[in-house]
Amino acid sequence: MADIKLYDTMAREKRVFTPADPNRVTMYVCGPTVYNRAHIGNARPAVVFDVLARLLRHTYGEEHVVYARNITDVEDKIIESARAEGVDPSVITGRYEDYYLADMGALGVQEPDIAPRATESIAGMVAMIASLIHRGNAYEAGGHVLFHVPSDPDYGALGRRDREAMIAGARVEVASYKKDPADFVLWKPSEPNVIGWDSPWGRGRPGWHIECSAMIEQHLGQTIDIHGGGLDLIFPHHENEIAQSRCAHQGAPLARYWMHNGFLSMADGEKMSKSLGNVVTVDELLSQGHKGEVLRFALLSAHYRQPLEWSEALIAQSKATLDRLYRSAGEAEAGAVDGRVIEALSDDLNTPLALSRLSAIEDAGTLKASGQLLGLFSESATGWFQGAGDKRIDELVEARAQAKREKNFAEADRIRAELAADGIVLEDGPQGTTWRRA
Repeated sequence: MADIKLYDTMAREKRVFTPADPNRVTMYVCGPTVYNRAHIGNARPAVVFDVLARLLRHTYGEEHVVYARNITDVEDKIIESARAEGVDPSVITGRYEDYYLADMGALGVQEPDIAPRATESIAGMVAMIASLIHRGNAYEAGGHVLFHVPSDPDYGALGRRDREAMIAGARVEVASYKKDPADFVLWKPSEPNVIGWDSPWGRGRPGWHIECSAMIEQHLGQTIDIHGGGLDLIFPHHENEIAQSRCAHQGAPLARYWMHNGFLSMADGEKMSKSLGNVVTVDELLSQGHKGEVLRFALLSAHYRQPLEWSEALIAQSKATLDRLYRSAGEAEAGAVDGRVIEALSDDLNTPLALSRLSAIEDAGTLKASGQLLGLFSESATGWFQGAGDKRIDELVEARAQAKREKNFAEADRIRAELAADGIVLEDGPQGTTWRRA
């Protein structure tokens, strides 16, 4: 078994991945907050960690990997959206969870083994908060329960920021009931007309950070192998998860490896962000006619830890490369995965190198299997180029062939031009003429 090396954000270096139990490799990735459509930047961690899950399953066996990706379905933005529409929050979360799963499915992202929802894990959150209060790491004040940051001497190890930078970066709420400005909310009160649950501290709802800690404990255990998410989650979200989990579990680490993907930016260099209003959603890209697999290829074209500039040129280049790979693979059955592709992925998910090595594979069956490890070749070559088929196009191709047999080359050229105007490319060969969409 080849060593898998992963860059551990906590250690600031690549480390050989050694799971605590190779018969139960555990990974948790922070999933969506379901209040609107996912933009293509939101899709990057879903695609990146999908590839990692595929690699882990290939290495350790399908039945030995447990991958969890949560759904945050209680949050202030959800409450605001529900209030604006005059509906229950579950209407908002149900709608956008379905959209998210459909959009990610279109990108070839397999559903995780476990997809816990925050609203289904409230009892675990309440229990963890009570434990933190009992241990002196949290306190009740002003109807809130807060984690007391100074109670954890190791707080800040992941982000490695000084205290002032951490407070500024967290955009902390100034509140008179806080013992320390850096303290963060574990539980907050809910007004009578706002979603909430009964607790020892009154009716309320959880803070964002406690949700993931409780769901990890409930579904995967106190210490997991890999925790993943976007670079923007290092602080404060993952920093806070680490602190509250470690303090609740008598010093046991939350995760043995921390992985974070880089940002996706627009062509002008600005980070794609809902707050900046420069987002393009997965749904919009699919509606424009881009295949989900092309978008997936584009997301994997840069190393996951590096920034990725999103542009029409990137999409076009990705499609051209995939067209070439589909022609090479043809209708072959998948064979064995190429060792050099596994080697590239095992080196901290070096997907650009893995994708480049696909082009050097001569055996079609090996090419198909290797691409499938990356989540590619989801269609047959015929399906890729022709979709579900088109009776009109087939009839025009046959009419052109008949015109050529009758040496009516002007008519044959006219039909080719008509098809080209519709984005149909004809390819003449010894076995006749085939067509594909450009």
